[in-house]
Amino acid sequence: MRNPTVHRAPGLPPQVTIYEVGPRDGLQNEPALVPLATKARFVAGLVAAGLRTVEATSFVSPRWVPQLADADQLLAMLPRPAGVRYPVLVPNRAGLDRALRAGADDVAVFASATETFARRNLGRGVDEVLAMAEPVAVQARLSGLRVRGYVSMCFGDPWEGDVAVAKVVEVATRLAAMGCEQVSIGDTIGVATPGQVHDVLDALDGAGIGGRRVAVHFHDTYGQALANTLAALQCGVTTVDASAGGLGGCPFARSATGNLATEDLVWMLDGLGVDTGVDLDALVATSSWLAGELGRPSPSRVVQALAVDGSAGGDRTGQPGTAAPATGGSGAEVTGRAMGTDRAEVTGRAMGTDRAEVTDRAMGTGRAMGTGRAMGTDRAMGTGRAMGTGRAMGADR
Repeated sequence: MRNPTVHRAPGLPPQVTIYEVGPRDGLQNEPALVPLATKARFVAGLVAAGLRTVEATSFVSPRWVPQLADADQLLAMLPRPAGVRYPVLVPNRAGLDRALRAGADDVAVFASATETFARRNLGRGVDEVLAMAEPVAVQARLSGLRVRGYVSMCFGDPWEGDVAVAKVVEVATRLAAMGCEQVSIGDTIGVATPGQVHDVLDALDGAGIGGRRVAVHFHDTYGQALANTLAALQCGVTTVDASAGGLGGCPFARSATGNLATEDLVWMLDGLGVDTGVDLDALVATSSWLAGELGRPSPSRVVQALAVDGSAGGDRTGQPGTAAPATGGSGAEVTGRAMGTDRAEVTGRAMGTDRAEVTDRAMGTGRAMGTGRAMGTDRAMGTGRAMGTGRAMGADR
């Protein structure tokens, strides 16, 4: 079965914007460095599949996040087809300056709703983090850039426990006041439930931050990400953060299975008759290819199902189905043709050749895809390298 049967539900928006975070929030958690050419081809495949907002990288110091040390090079490689945005994360003024030199048009700043997470992940308290973010947001706006704000730990904190709704509203309001046109509310450790989502979003709406000004960012630690997303849509949210293939995770929740998978989100929204503009088969082919590059199966349930039944790109090898060749002998250059105006033009050639082959064994059966342990060992979910030291530098949401 390749597509869900459509049954529209009342009270949902007709269209949802997927804010793809895989290249940044996903790849930054990888235990090994991902080659620049692989990152570029990954972004190309996402855009070719119809995603129009792809958070490409982070301009954090390479000393803290070596996985994204090539941010300047990556951004320079990406073509700029009409309607496609490549937001980047910037932690401070130095990061903003680098992003401006690299030609960024969209940036994001970040904060925390809890003191302990702010200090452990950012080395500063909540007020200090906001004080550092404000001049970055103001200068970015003066430079003509769009600015987004992230708030981490909005639904629960591993040290402080429950998080007061009023604190989430306070931090989000301060980000909006400094010029963030949208604020993403993050369930960093994946503990939210739908009723809690309603409460937080209703409070934000009451404070004047609702509808299109709010996005949601859910992790799937307890299998609640899709239910929480549906609750958010019922509250009027129209932008949802997601990560292709379910890449990413929180180093503070070792059982976390990562971000809400973009494929799982698209399957649900397709079934609800909500338009995303995303070609699911092409997206699954891209994530299957990347799984082969990373050497492990994708945690996305939809990727697993469509890869196993042969629906993704026509076979189970993880090779996308049609050609959109990247240029350059090394494959590092990605042209407008590789990005493609035709969303279905994602090919084995554009996404990788022999290395892109993912066999049934690599993609895994139900047995192989099973538990959190199967999906990520301590290495994958966060070792000492990413266990909340300054190295994580607030990029984990």
